[in-house]
Amino acid sequence: MFRYRWIIILMLFLANAINYTDRSAMSVALPLLSKQYHLTPSQAGMILSSFFIGYAIFNFVGGYMSDKKGPRLIMGTAMTAWSLFCGLTAATFNFISLFIVRLFFGFGEGPLTSTTNKAMNNWIPLKERARAVGIANAGAPLGGAVSGPIVALISLHWGWKCSFIVLAIVGLIWVIFWFKVSRDKPEMHPKVTKAELKEIIGEESLNLVNNQKAVAKPAVKTSLFTILKQPKVAALAVGMFGYNYTLFFFLTWFPSYLMDARHLSVGKMGIVSVLPWIAGGIGQIVGSIIIDYIYKVTGKAVFSRKIVLVTCLIASAICVALTGLASTVITAVTLMTFGICFLYLQATTYWAIIQDVVPSDKVGGTSGFVHAIANISGIIGPTVTGFIVQYSGHYTAAFILAGGLAIIGALGVAFFVKSNMAENLDSRKVV
Repeated sequence: MFRYRWIIILMLFLANAINYTDRSAMSVALPLLSKQYHLTPSQAGMILSSFFIGYAIFNFVGGYMSDKKGPRLIMGTAMTAWSLFCGLTAATFNFISLFIVRLFFGFGEGPLTSTTNKAMNNWIPLKERARAVGIANAGAPLGGAVSGPIVALISLHWGWKCSFIVLAIVGLIWVIFWFKVSRDKPEMHPKVTKAELKEIIGEESLNLVNNQKAVAKPAVKTSLFTILKQPKVAALAVGMFGYNYTLFFFLTWFPSYLMDARHLSVGKMGIVSVLPWIAGGIGQIVGSIIIDYIYKVTGKAVFSRKIVLVTCLIASAICVALTGLASTVITAVTLMTFGICFLYLQATTYWAIIQDVVPSDKVGGTSGFVHAIANISGIIGPTVTGFIVQYSGHYTAAFILAGGLAIIGALGVAFFVKSNMAENLDSRKVV
């Protein structure tokens, strides 16, 4: 039987693919921009970091607004904004103009993940949620995979500026379809049948009751501030910080590493950089299936997420750290491919845990807060890497640092995310 919720998942998958294609485009084009604008490695790092300043701020703003205004409006507005600033990248002419455009580009992309999580919470029943989040977010590594060849090909034939204009147009086309096919909740959509609506809403309510996840009396609401004070939220943010630092290190600097340290051409770099992203896309989908299977067998939602998160994040950290010590291009790319695969195997766990333990009307705000804290890594990471490369002359320490932070993040989740935070909320604190 056709279920309309998979149309929503498809649109969110495409949104994530466009997001990472647009975001990765700068990393692929950066060697060309650095040459044209005479950027030092530290300046290049600041350009990469500028995106995350706006991005981190609007992680929370976007998530909070998706709770208030609904994911349909927020997602459509965000895609419109970041597509426009993606296109405006072609109008930059020096370090300062590029920094400013990337900053506002980050503002636009900021709401994506927390708003995706809010939409998943509205549209997907609990038993399918990890898998659905995994499929939707698998668009990210796919976008990263196609970005290298697309941007490299367009840059070589028509110049790097043309690639950003093309990507902007693709994003605006998505917006038109999104407003046509989506609604904030399934009960608002005329194409959702009563049978499917019962699957989504009825099953979720039943599972919440069976797992004793009622968070307050019907007339009482738990404040967002009360939820954000929970140690488990901080632990999730630390875990995601380690995950994001590693991911963003790969996203922002790996293409330059292949060209600078391994002396690959733009064309070869664009092809080779695809491999880790393909592995990541496969890992994200497989990881979400594993999580749902563990949950089905054990009946323990948080445990099924946590065991995958901790195991795979540590495995990824080891692979990434060893990449910095690799002696050949083949070894480095192989290690990084496994590292990104393990990284994406656990990528959906943070969002699934938040949906498991947070009241549905606070999922967007909590997701945005955790994501904002975690994305501070994107603000400091690329710049730190730029200074490491500029003053040490190599990338080894940068790889080891990324791996070390991922291990710290895994340990934070292992020790502090132990039970359902909703059971411990003080229902006397209201909005």
